[in-house]
Amino acid sequence: MSAEVPGRTEPSGFYTSREKEYVELHDQVQTSISLLDSLESFLSTFQTDLTAVAGQISDLQDRSQEIDAKLKNRRRIERPLASLLSEVTIPPSLAKLILDTPVGEAWIDAVEDFEKRLVLSKSRSRVKAARDLGEVNEGLRIVAATKLRTFFLALFQPIRTSVTTNMQVLQTSVLLKYSPLYAFLHRQAHDVALEVQRSYIGAARLYYETGFRRYSRSLGYVKARAFEKFENIVVSNNQRDFKLDSSRLAHCSIDGPAVTLAYMADDKTYKESVEAIFRSLFLVFMDNSTAEYTFLSAFFNVSPLVGDAKQPLLSPTGFRSPDASEMRSSSASEVGGRVVSGGSATFSDLAALRSSKEEQAGHDALWKQIFDPVLEYCKTFVHSMLEPIPPVIPLLTMIRLSEDVVTEVQKRRCPPGEQFIFGIIIQMWPVFREAMSQNIEALKKLAEGTSGGYFARATVTTDAMVSDVCRKYVVCFNAFVYLTANDEETMIFSNLLKLREQLASLTIQHTARISDPSAKARAQSTIYEGVLQSLNKTTHRIAHPKSQQELAFWARLKEEARRKVVSAGQESRRH
Repeated sequence: MSAEVPGRTEPSGFYTSREKEYVELHDQVQTSISLLDSLESFLSTFQTDLTAVAGQISDLQDRSQEIDAKLKNRRRIERPLASLLSEVTIPPSLAKLILDTPVGEAWIDAVEDFEKRLVLSKSRSRVKAARDLGEVNEGLRIVAATKLRTFFLALFQPIRTSVTTNMQVLQTSVLLKYSPLYAFLHRQAHDVALEVQRSYIGAARLYYETGFRRYSRSLGYVKARAFEKFENIVVSNNQRDFKLDSSRLAHCSIDGPAVTLAYMADDKTYKESVEAIFRSLFLVFMDNSTAEYTFLSAFFNVSPLVGDAKQPLLSPTGFRSPDASEMRSSSASEVGGRVVSGGSATFSDLAALRSSKEEQAGHDALWKQIFDPVLEYCKTFVHSMLEPIPPVIPLLTMIRLSEDVVTEVQKRRCPPGEQFIFGIIIQMWPVFREAMSQNIEALKKLAEGTSGGYFARATVTTDAMVSDVCRKYVVCFNAFVYLTANDEETMIFSNLLKLREQLASLTIQHTARISDPSAKARAQSTIYEGVLQSLNKTTHRIAHPKSQQELAFWARLKEEARRKVVSAGQESRRH
């Protein structure tokens, strides 16, 4: 038997005594393991749920981006769509004005607005809303065209019914104000516009035809009371033909005396010179023709309706591929070059010039339709004034007036009126040349007749006759100088030179019958002195080169005659 060691307990007893603690510890461990398993399961479930939430958040982000893109697209089309709706639709106030109110000043802006909407609606034919409103717009267009036709025809009625209507006031104060309404008809109801145009042309043609027929008839009465006929420088005994009258010469310009009015012809004692009557007719024609052409150019000159350039709806403005021109521009900039568009400006200029010529041709045609009867009356009246030929100074006065009128008509931009008056001038110059030729020929025959011949009886001239011819020549010369600012007028001064040569020849032939050389020279000197004195008294433009040349010519002849007197005296003393 072994002996027990005192103070030491057996191991089995040790564990046995703590068995309960071990059991509790085991239970706690099992509980912990169970809790850990539950926690693991919870965390696994949480991870799964978290993954699902993350997916939902990602879906929400995608939907948010999609909604944001839709919002941006809606905002992008909101303004163009609102603009489209406001332009395509017809406001009730506009429709009510066209349907229920008479044409007036309020229509000017309203019709312009309506036409823009009408044109835009036609250009948006692919838009259903625009197609739905097409019938409404067409109905309003027909109503507007019908009312405007009636309105314009009523405005033209005073022109057609009364010649006392003030045409210029009606045109400038009324018709031009409503020219946008005619432009609407021209673009949107062309047949109605043509009817309105024909109605105006007919009314204006009747108005001017009646007015000028009555006016030319009144001027004819005045002309008949003071009939003036051309007589050459030798046989003329009418003091008015060769008299330097500044009041009559003043009719060579448009800035001169007042014109003859139609009612003045009712006075049986009223008289006017032929150039004054001619000036009255041409000034009245100038004012009326140029005013009418200006009105036609303004009222019937309809330009196409120009709208604002609009981008198409829903056009991708953010991204676009560069076109060929941009690629050329960029490549050129890379090498330091420039891209120049060749010929586009030239073509546009040619197109604008062609369009301008076509517009002018149209205005010229309208003007001629209105003024054709007036042109015939003017031609007939001028023809009656040129046949028989009027005195040469009034004739040149009328030519100068016509040239001044042509210049003024050109400034006022009336090409057909300018062509008509220029044609009258072309007809008048041969008449002037014929009158001067008759003067030259008469003076030549008088000079040749003094010398006589084998088969011609000598014409005896007196000092008074020669002096009278010299006086007429001086008056004619001074009048021509007064009416001529340019000394290069070949037609005028070449004829004056021929007339002067014949006058000098007449002086020589007139004094040829004097046998005494000294007396002959004194007689010639006396004639030359008389011409010089007349020139010095009546010459209005001493600074004119022709005046200086004329004075020098007669002074030279006078000096030669005096030298002959001295020479003849010395010769007689020798004998």
